[in-house]
Amino acid sequence: MRVALATAVRTLPRAAGLAYEPKFDGHRLVVVRSAADVTLQARSGRIVTSAFPDLAAAALQLPAGTVLDGEVVVWHGGRTDFALVQRRAAATAARAAVLAQSLPASYAAFDVLELAGLDVRGRPYERRRALLVDLLLPLGPPLQPVPMTTDPELAATWYETLPASGIEGLVVKRLDQTYPAGRRGWQKLRHTDVRDAAVVGYTGTPRRPLALVLVLPVGDETPLVSSPLTAALRREVAEAAAARGATSGPRATVTAIGLGEVPYRALDPPLTAEVRHASARHPPPEVLRLRTDL
Repeated sequence: MRVALATAVRTLPRAAGLAYEPKFDGHRLVVVRSAADVTLQARSGRIVTSAFPDLAAAALQLPAGTVLDGEVVVWHGGRTDFALVQRRAAATAARAAVLAQSLPASYAAFDVLELAGLDVRGRPYERRRALLVDLLLPLGPPLQPVPMTTDPELAATWYETLPASGIEGLVVKRLDQTYPAGRRGWQKLRHTDVRDAAVVGYTGTPRRPLALVLVLPVGDETPLVSSPLTAALRREVAEAAAARGATSGPRATVTAIGLGEVPYRALDPPLTAEVRHASARHPPPEVLRLRTDL
């Protein structure tokens, strides 16, 4: 199931016919309720049902032939905690059952793609939203529709006040819009200058990556070398590259500011990382986390 994507914007869009939703800081998750069981799919298409047995059990309440799009989050101390979602997603099946008790997951649904076997992606968002609310409100947690407003002033208030709860911004959609599967048909407004960058390679060795080679979504396809990785990120990159069989990828070189030509190992297909970046030249991008949910 190809999911809809969003383009980053720097200011809050204000126009008639727009809807605003809080952007939860979790893992993208498609819930597929078939006649027999439930399948949970990550944005990449990877099946992650075993990592979230609590959500799979809750989704059995949905009518057969239902497909939802949303975000899985874990609440801790009154706010969502992305690190705990990562922990849940990486757990083995045996460990997942234990974590489901100590770190229960919640599902913030923001769209319905199929209902009772009927594909509703071609219907306007406003109609799909009504179907989603009617479907989930009677069920209650952990399956819940995300809040939504058409009032830009309320959306601006959410943007300023909800970060304390772990909300990282807003997603903006047109009320008359069909579901843009596989396309960047939505808009997202984040609080910091954080972007999703393509990880096309890494410097160092397969067991000890030192920095990432990134392509930023700014219209310039010139690769950049990130700032040095933390120990935790080095482990994540090594594991992700090994899982893709990319530890012995082709070698190439990239020009790094102050370092000249730097050799690196290419990754194909690329990974995705969240980075903080001030400019296209200086300082180098800071890698915040690897998006292993993509």
